[in-house]
Amino acid sequence: MAGETGHEASARPYRRRLGTRAALWTGFVLVHVALIWLNLEGPGYPLGDVTAVYRVWAENAAHGWVRMGIDVPWVYPILAFAPMTAALALGPTLYAQTWLALVTALNAIAFGVLIGRARLSRPRRLAAWWWLGFLALLGPIAFGRIDAITVPVAIMGLLWAAGRPRVAAVLLTIATWVKVWPAALVAALVIASRRRIEVVTVAASLSLGILGVSLIAGAGTNAIGFIAEQAGRGLQIEAPLAVAWLWQIVAGSGSVRIVYDRDILTFQIEGPGADVAAAVTTPIMAIGVLVVMLVGIRATRRGAPFGRVMPPLVLSFVVVLMLANKVGSPQFVTWLAAPVILGLVLRPARFAVPAFIAAVIALFTHIIYPYWYGWLLIADPAFVFLLTAKAALLVLLLAWGIRALWWLGAPRRAPRAVDAVRDTMGSTE
Repeated sequence: MAGETGHEASARPYRRRLGTRAALWTGFVLVHVALIWLNLEGPGYPLGDVTAVYRVWAENAAHGWVRMGIDVPWVYPILAFAPMTAALALGPTLYAQTWLALVTALNAIAFGVLIGRARLSRPRRLAAWWWLGFLALLGPIAFGRIDAITVPVAIMGLLWAAGRPRVAAVLLTIATWVKVWPAALVAALVIASRRRIEVVTVAASLSLGILGVSLIAGAGTNAIGFIAEQAGRGLQIEAPLAVAWLWQIVAGSGSVRIVYDRDILTFQIEGPGADVAAAVTTPIMAIGVLVVMLVGIRATRRGAPFGRVMPPLVLSFVVVLMLANKVGSPQFVTWLAAPVILGLVLRPARFAVPAFIAAVIALFTHIIYPYWYGWLLIADPAFVFLLTAKAALLVLLLAWGIRALWWLGAPRRAPRAVDAVRDTMGSTE
């Protein structure tokens, strides 16, 4: 090619090989094998919740003793019990291995949807390689919690959102009844899609059906007990708001300490103002969600196409849920994969910055958890700094998303027809 340097010419065959399906699936296998090994053999007990909590819940139900979310209130929506029970398929001894196989299978399905069967476009190759890198940077926590079940389902829902909004609504609603966070993706779809009535109808009907089955099974008010269970939690040490109290511990304060809550099974902040901070996270989250909704509605009402609105809208919703959260567990970082992958597929150049920031957040999370989590538990300054930097990067991501949405709603010349069609249909490549 004219103007191409010798180095660029020599690198072209390698780029071509890396862009093949064979290379992508090879990368998928290598990353997943490494993460499975780290979960099973690595330090830090990354599968603690899976083997010590999920397995116990599943076995209790299998023996007819107690069904979480039906016989007693539960911290998760009712469908979370499905994958926890499915992981018992090969018996309790192989529960961890079965769980990891289930997560890998779901990721493989989502990965297949991402790269598709038609001609593999450059944005989808980029998104696929970014996802694999993101998983590698995030480490074993990417597999070791219930969130790992919802992320690939959410990715598929978002990739099908433009061309198949009803399918997307089904997938995102199911994911919501496993872990609440994908409800934000449903909200984004309602705002950005021209077929929002269909989306609302599908999501509401499916939710009513799930609730109905839960009531028939005898759940009663426990079917929505996860709302009250979440509201009663304290300020967990990984929460962005907790950094203010962690720095007080670093400074030598005797009135602030880290305690273990045996009911919720988390490490929380105990000290002046911590309970108030935990209480205000819910209204702060509500205000943040409302702001994102209004900016997103403004953009759509002024004619911004689906393909431009949806990625920053989804990203902003997800980051609000992460920032204004009293829990802030490390696995929440997995949520970022869904909006970033959508953004890289539809707007690869514009989403380079959030993709990089999300990757750095994943790396910081991996450094903290699971290998050296003990250092955070004693409020070591270096690890408190990492947690603070992670919170600052989340703020930066939210600012980027809000700014992108605001710009989309600003008066400007109408986009060319070709651009509008491409933006609308980008996710069906």
